[in-house]
Amino acid sequence: MLAEAEAVERRAIRVRGAVQGVGFRPFVYRVATGLGLSGSVRNDADGVLIEVQGAPATLARFERRLRDEAPPLARIDSVESAPRTALGHERGFVIGDSRAGRVTTAIPPDAATCDECLAELFDPADRRHRYAFVNCTNCGPRYTLTRSLPYDRAMTSMATFALCPACRREYHDPASRRFHAEPNACPVCGPTLALVDASGAPIAGDAIAATIALLRAGRIVAIKGLGGFHLACDARDAAAVAALRARKQRDEKPFAVMARDVDAARQWVHVDAAAQALLVSPARPIVLLPLRADRPDALDGVAPGLDRLGVMLPCTPIQFLLSYEAPDLLLVMTSANPGGEPIVVGNDEARQRLGGIADALLMHDRDIVARCDDSVVRVTSRGAPQFVRRARGYTPLPVRLPHAGPPVLATGGWLKNTVCLTRGDEAFLSPHVGDLDNAATCRALVETVEHLCRVLDVQPQAVAHDLHPDFFSTRFAAEFAAARGLPTFGVQHHHAHVAAVAAEHRHAGPLLGLALDGVGLGADGHAWGGELLRVDGADFERLGHVAPIALPGGDVAAREPWRLAAAVLHRLGRGAQIVTRFGAQPAAAAVAQMLERGVRCPATTSLGRWFDAAAALLGVRATSAFEGQAPMQLEALAAAAPVLADAALWELVTLGADGVLDPTPLLARLADLPATPEAAAHGAALFHQALADGLARWAAQAAAATGLRHVALAGGCFLNALLTALLVPRLEAAGLSVLEARQAPPNDGGLALGQAWVAIARITAGG
Repeated sequence: MLAEAEAVERRAIRVRGAVQGVGFRPFVYRVATGLGLSGSVRNDADGVLIEVQGAPATLARFERRLRDEAPPLARIDSVESAPRTALGHERGFVIGDSRAGRVTTAIPPDAATCDECLAELFDPADRRHRYAFVNCTNCGPRYTLTRSLPYDRAMTSMATFALCPACRREYHDPASRRFHAEPNACPVCGPTLALVDASGAPIAGDAIAATIALLRAGRIVAIKGLGGFHLACDARDAAAVAALRARKQRDEKPFAVMARDVDAARQWVHVDAAAQALLVSPARPIVLLPLRADRPDALDGVAPGLDRLGVMLPCTPIQFLLSYEAPDLLLVMTSANPGGEPIVVGNDEARQRLGGIADALLMHDRDIVARCDDSVVRVTSRGAPQFVRRARGYTPLPVRLPHAGPPVLATGGWLKNTVCLTRGDEAFLSPHVGDLDNAATCRALVETVEHLCRVLDVQPQAVAHDLHPDFFSTRFAAEFAAARGLPTFGVQHHHAHVAAVAAEHRHAGPLLGLALDGVGLGADGHAWGGELLRVDGADFERLGHVAPIALPGGDVAAREPWRLAAAVLHRLGRGAQIVTRFGAQPAAAAVAQMLERGVRCPATTSLGRWFDAAAALLGVRATSAFEGQAPMQLEALAAAAPVLADAALWELVTLGADGVLDPTPLLARLADLPATPEAAAHGAALFHQALADGLARWAAQAAAATGLRHVALAGGCFLNALLTALLVPRLEAAGLSVLEARQAPPNDGGLALGQAWVAIARITAGG
């Protein structure tokens, strides 16, 4: 007996990462009891704390299994083990009560319904048959229902639903996958569905069946999801899609669709292995996929003029029920945010804001604590995922920074706003907030900051923001900092873009950056957007820029690409052609005079505006209904055109000794093409290929001058799949190592990450 007592050891094991709300404590319990170990496991503010006792060899097996067999939704960042004094009286292993304290752990993202829960959902003999809120420790809501950590039911919007005896038995049964599953519920004790009409009056019958009947009849239904409401209609019903566009005031911006499964999606789009992995992942993002060339024209109103369609698969039990009980339906599923405002989350809010859009509302009584739109992802030419919008399914997974620093709040930009909060060497990007052009979205930014600070238990010690003084995000940063006596750090827009890519790759040294987008305020007070930078953490140097292009009439030119084409014609000495080419535009003569006199024509180095000019010169798009429409349609046209082989064409983008990249000769070639569909496709392909060649030579020239071999690709232009696919091999052929945005969008949705990293670099450098 003495020998056995001496062989017993006790250890305290700290597990950090996304280890709360993922079934980690039940998993630890089952492993420990299976190995015959005694001790306890509990949640606390730092993650999971385990005290475990047994033979040394068995303890070693236990620690290995913690990493090797962790639950599917867990993310283990570290496992720290320390000896403790063995307890002679201890028997058995228990799950202890959670302990509060300063939070250093993280909430996992929301996850799609798992296969085991789906089996119950569709099993007529199961007590959760057709129950729209089935979940377990391997799936279901997490971030969107959590008010604060530690992650316990009392800290979530499930706190108001008392467990029935059957659910309580599951909750306390170590053999159940609902053992300590905080959102656990059933039809007896959990949330319930309700279908109401636009006035709020109940609609009789089974809510799911009645919703399907409405969708089949061409109606629009608002459906409450994990992070907000969707607006849904039959994607193949042209009249329903047109009605949704009219009511939502969304003339041409593409909608996403929800297909029943991958096979159903393949009727409309091409799905390769990388795309399929994203579609069926627990995150269930919207994936941008190539439309089939032989597709029927039934979806022309869903993504007009584009060659890609955003597709998602069901994520929640409600969505699975709709898809599986009406397998022939392909549904438009678009965020319920009227007039570009934030996505609607509350039932009362939905009745007030969606009553004029939706014919009916499918609601439930589980509150959404945090707004969270669907994530949007594309697959690069090399099979890697890239975010267009990072939100549900990924928020709030942290981005690891090159090194730790004081907590910083970064407030992002104006378009596609997100905010970022850092904690140690972790950066937490918020879900997509939106464009800060209305009061509701500005309020949503404030709410998002408050929620992030609360749920992460972080009080920022500094605030970072864009240089533009008129952005709401900049003004909010100043007010937030002043109220708390905090320092602020203004970060130049394109510096932040490149810094975001460097930060996520944990690249702490100097590198080159191509920052190509629509517009951002430059360090000289002018509008930048086509920048070649040398970035070294807190500092940057502008090595070159795209040739400036005039904006006749100012900001309105960004919405009317024909004005950019007019500016190019004037630049080429062909101002007399402006009225001839664009006579259908009422302001054509006035714009020609503006350019001739040089009045109300501020210049920008934005590469995005050169894309606009090319699109208008080729007759692709004269005016844009939404941001980026002209470049997106230009890309779609180019992607379908043959690859050009004449190497002499690449010299159409010139490099000046002053570091200026000038596409003017390329645009002159486009202006000379005949006005035919074939010529437009040829011109679109020429534009992309010649531009990629010029950008590659530009970066290679800077690499030779600076000795730097890493180049970061940043800014919204790098959501152009064709441009990126053409450019990356050219850069690599020049001996450069290419860093692309992977964990955050390259567009302004990732701007806050770069701002935060620059601020940390300045603070740690003493600046």
